[in-house]
Amino acid sequence: MKRVLIIAYYWPPNAGVGVYRWLKFTKYLPQFGWQPVVYTPENPELMAVDEHLVKDIPPEAEVIKAPITEPYAWYKRLTGKKSDERLQTAFLREEGGTSWKEDMANWVRSNFFIPDARVWWVKPSVRRLEGYLKQHPVDVIVTTGSPHSLHLIGRELKKRTGLPWVADFRDPWTNIDYYPQLKLTRLADAEQHRLERAVLTEADLTLTVSWTWAEELRDLGGKRVEVITNGFDTDDLPGTAAPLDAEWSLVHVGSISGTRDVPELWKALAARIERDAEFRAKFRLRLVGAVDHTVQRSIEEAGLTAFVERIGQVGHEEALHHMQRARALLLPVNDTPNASGFLPAKVFEYLSVGRPILAIGPAGADIERVLGGAHAFVVRGDQEAIQTAVEGLFAGTNTAEMNVGHFDRKHLTGRLAELLDGVRA
Repeated sequence: MKRVLIIAYYWPPNAGVGVYRWLKFTKYLPQFGWQPVVYTPENPELMAVDEHLVKDIPPEAEVIKAPITEPYAWYKRLTGKKSDERLQTAFLREEGGTSWKEDMANWVRSNFFIPDARVWWVKPSVRRLEGYLKQHPVDVIVTTGSPHSLHLIGRELKKRTGLPWVADFRDPWTNIDYYPQLKLTRLADAEQHRLERAVLTEADLTLTVSWTWAEELRDLGGKRVEVITNGFDTDDLPGTAAPLDAEWSLVHVGSISGTRDVPELWKALAARIERDAEFRAKFRLRLVGAVDHTVQRSIEEAGLTAFVERIGQVGHEEALHHMQRARALLLPVNDTPNASGFLPAKVFEYLSVGRPILAIGPAGADIERVLGGAHAFVVRGDQEAIQTAVEGLFAGTNTAEMNVGHFDRKHLTGRLAELLDGVRA
């Protein structure tokens, strides 16, 4: 069996969107003639925990864990957070306001940890893996980011071993939506761009998750960029579907950062509640996951607080349960310059459960292409179109059918195996 070394920061029991892509590839790669060898930290910062994910690691996989030094313990001490407190990603804050200590910590992280806070893992990992590869050869090296410092491990291993290297961009690097929030000096910004270009020009193959982001990576110097979207795993779907909610539930699963706020939707919902007594009696807005304080305030200002059901972070199985029981699913796309390429993993799981989806984003976004006209997609800021969508959201049979088999994780892994075969050749 051919062997592929996969260098990934996020791995079970760590949970969240960063885990699923390469966990699912690892699960199915042996069926396509590739043995996965996963290199991951043994003591990472846990964003969320889901022990059930371990079941997806196939018996053929070899998992190598090594210690990592991260600055988060110091950050928590500096900012007065508890040592076991979970940190949010992408500057999401459920409580408003920041202290001068947090601002200072952000500046230090932005300018002294380039490209990110895991950069101290690069040199020891290169030494460790170079020794490992001499004794246990592989055919291809894969790095997946973010964190993008992992690409620097792959870059150096390619130089030392001559092995083909694939850089997977689950997220953009300098074009990620929160990049402007990093307190970068001119020198730090230049170094971020220099490293990004080096990775894109030196990798034998670059992967990413959307067509728009693929074009952006080509423009930044990627010599060969291919798209493998995220997807869904049919094995994750319960054998018996959860019964639909009795109430008219509009459900969002996952984090809602400040850039995903949709005040025009909250206003449209409030307007219908005001004039439609039946809707007022039955409607619920269920938010499953973390919600930024600015979004909470926006919902309150629209007068929707009494109709909101807040549920914190849940495991993957429970998240799918909430998707299945929803009358409709909400998918707001980031209101940022790179939003056209935003294709979150949850859109494919939304599709897998067959519930109607209301997506709000920029015109021509990749997400509109994926939904294929079978679901409601409205342009952010178009109040009239959003109002119309709200009016029709709970009408009819409340089902949405389309062929989504090409987004199945096993099918996508087959495409990955083809690309790995091509790089190896």
